[in-house]
Amino acid sequence: MAAAADVPFPTPLSVLLREGTRAEHREAETESFVERLLAGELDVSAYADLAAQQLEIYTAVEEASESHRGDRRGGALVFDELTRVPSIERDLAHLYGAGWRTQIDVLPATRSYAARIRSVCGRLPEYAAHAYTRYLGDLSGGQVIRRMLERHYGLSGDGLAFYTFPDIPKAKPFKDVYRERLDGLELDAAEVEVAVAEAQEAFRSNRAMFTELGERHRPRA
Repeated sequence: MAAAADVPFPTPLSVLLREGTRAEHREAETESFVERLLAGELDVSAYADLAAQQLEIYTAVEEASESHRGDRRGGALVFDELTRVPSIERDLAHLYGAGWRTQIDVLPATRSYAARIRSVCGRLPEYAAHAYTRYLGDLSGGQVIRRMLERHYGLSGDGLAFYTFPDIPKAKPFKDVYRERLDGLELDAAEVEVAVAEAQEAFRSNRAMFTELGERHRPRA
């Protein structure tokens, strides 16, 4: 019988998700719309349009969160501190005005992305993939995005509530807990494979949304 030290320790799901989506993540964050927005080459309307797309996506994700809240495994990934829909709605009210619901225009790629979430996230591996992709990104690169939007477009607290987590004073300890919860989901090998593949799909869907936003918003002259 092999000694315990000879038995390979399974790679944590959080690591598999990070490594398995590295290429897709890089492609999404280097999409021209993102680069131009963060370089200050667009205008506030481009950011407002992005916020409108985010509302569609996070509504779908947070509907899935509610469906998993009471589940023995999935409930471990549901944190009220991460809820984004009310914050996005506040941003849209600031960016568009009181009648924002009649002014926003959800792109086809965004509708497809949200439909994908709704069709697969009743299952834990897929839900874990989409929640990981969205929320850990918000707590990491999202904070850099917030600072760039403040710098280039004169935004402050109003309009940037999406990037503010008042109930998470320190992001790193929270992200550590979230990764621990991911790693403790007890997914079997087939479920892990599904989760990684779905996370890759999430990044591809996000990139498609950025592509359509880029077609709608051109750099200022």
